[in-house]
Amino acid sequence: MTRTIYDAVGGMPALVSLAHAWHERVLADPVVSHAFSHGYHPDHTERLAAYWAEALGGPPAFTTSVASESEVVRMHSGNGPHQEMDARAVECFERAVEDAGLSGDADVRDALVAYFTWATGYMGTYHGSADQVPDGLTVPRWSWDGLVDGTDSRPSQHTE
Repeated sequence: MTRTIYDAVGGMPALVSLAHAWHERVLADPVVSHAFSHGYHPDHTERLAAYWAEALGGPPAFTTSVASESEVVRMHSGNGPHQEMDARAVECFERAVEDAGLSGDADVRDALVAYFTWATGYMGTYHGSADQVPDGLTVPRWSWDGLVDGTDSRPSQHTE
């Protein structure tokens, strides 16, 4: 059995550290911080870590206790294309991987950055309107080889 990225990174404690580091970086970025200008949940980083955990092979704590995938995608939808913001969010993530002490293993670092880069595009699928997001989406899973086949439940016209 292959070790998941979730296990290789160090589980929830490491992902919470990563989420905190990323959040600090995006709040300090003049472009990406706009996404948080309306405010955010006080447990945002813990929730984000739980989401990443589920996507990276960890327990389904996010979708069983926080929100459905469709709700998450709706929250990130309807804002129009924002390539510069996305690129800067990825740059913040790359630096946050270092800040959280997760850059020592190149395979782990590369898998995390590849996932986050893909996920940033995925979250922007429905940039026209949150009303376009279908019910019943499931959290796409990410492995060492990339997106796990069959886990991206978006209708085919919206997949990459």
